[in-house]
Amino acid sequence: MNPSTKFLTAALYAGMAASVLSTVAQILLWGLFWDALPTILYRDARFAAAIILGRGVLPPPATLDWQVMLIATGIHLVLSIIYAIVLSWLIRPLALKASLIAGGLFGVGLFIVNMYGFVHIFPWFVETRDWITVAAHIVFGISAAAAYKVLTR
Repeated sequence: MNPSTKFLTAALYAGMAASVLSTVAQILLWGLFWDALPTILYRDARFAAAIILGRGVLPPPATLDWQVMLIATGIHLVLSIIYAIVLSWLIRPLALKASLIAGGLFGVGLFIVNMYGFVHIFPWFVETRDWITVAAHIVFGISAAAAYKVLTR
């Protein structure tokens, strides 16, 4: 495998891992601090799916809809891979500790871009501006950086 393929493959897997880990962290935090599960998960899935399906999937009730869940998962996964590729370019020359710090800061930056930038296109995401979403983005950045560094050793 040539070096550029190795780095891209590592970023792809890092994005997938970080996608799962950040989602698990967010669900755990919701469960620990809010009495909103599973409604908040279904709400956020509808928010993500509305990027492709349109506003028609947004109205309550926020119940389980497998089509919505699959599309939301796909969107989250694809965006996570794209973000991990960007992060990999930034941290490639850094040592592990610096990469983890950069990953955490990258997560904060993603939160700002997603929750204050993209809301101009998808205004329903304004409801997700909270400390749990910030924490999930930080978990994303750190776990993507860690996975990338481990995979490129």
